[in-house]
Amino acid sequence: MRVTKLPAVPTSALKVLIVLVLALTMSACSWFRHNGDPLDTLPLPQLYAKAHNDLMHADYSAAEKAYQRLIARFPSGPFNQQAQLELAYAQYKNNKPDDAYSTVNRFIKANPLNDHVDYAYYLRGLINFDRTSGVIERAFASERTGAQTRRDQGFNLKAFDDFSELTRRFPDSAYSADARQRMIYLRNVLAQFEVNVADFYIRNKAYVAAADRAQYVIEHYQESPQAGDALAILCRSYLALGQKDLAAQTRSVLVLNYPDHPYLKDPKWPHSPSMLRKMIPFSGHY
Repeated sequence: MRVTKLPAVPTSALKVLIVLVLALTMSACSWFRHNGDPLDTLPLPQLYAKAHNDLMHADYSAAEKAYQRLIARFPSGPFNQQAQLELAYAQYKNNKPDDAYSTVNRFIKANPLNDHVDYAYYLRGLINFDRTSGVIERAFASERTGAQTRRDQGFNLKAFDDFSELTRRFPDSAYSADARQRMIYLRNVLAQFEVNVADFYIRNKAYVAAADRAQYVIEHYQESPQAGDALAILCRSYLALGQKDLAAQTRSVLVLNYPDHPYLKDPKWPHSPSMLRKMIPFSGHY
């Protein structure tokens, strides 16, 4: 059999070809580096400065991206810890409460001795505080019952616990005073919600359920302004159930602590809303 040999490539031509291939390869790599994400090449101080600058200028999406790259590229050190905190804040401001809550929880678990961990607890409380119902819903809360009612108050309860933990662990923190004021507000919101439900039960002649809700307010939110309403509803429930002695004792407590309460002058308080009020949108009655 006859074998045909391929023509030999001159050595000088082969060298030129190799040089061309290498040059093209290096040029392509340089092009990809030039057109890649600059966050992948910025030194640590500059990368943090960019993320922080984006945060200060309210470009929360850009800040979130830059902080995430910093944390991934530099997984330890003070820049990393600060970036985690500021990432949580950027996510919170960018309306990503679930992401923000996860980020701040990871920070607290990983850095319990960090100088700014008190702020982390405060931020966690803010995230839950702002996840509660909106302005219209707060002003015109609809009256619902049972487990649905308490489930709707879940974020209020979590926020209260977060702020409570901050004030307990760091009583002298710069954030504790604001946290205490928010706790008072949340306590009153939670108490009012229970009173609203107890009122709903009263109007539907579910007196045992009304008494249970009123008793809950008295036991858990006795310092709230709504405690007087709870005592009045409890007294009225006891009378409807034929528990005259318990009603008399409850009334005496109401007289002692809330002598100007409207129930003391009007035994039918609270009154059922009129049909007209029930027809008003967002009035909270149906």
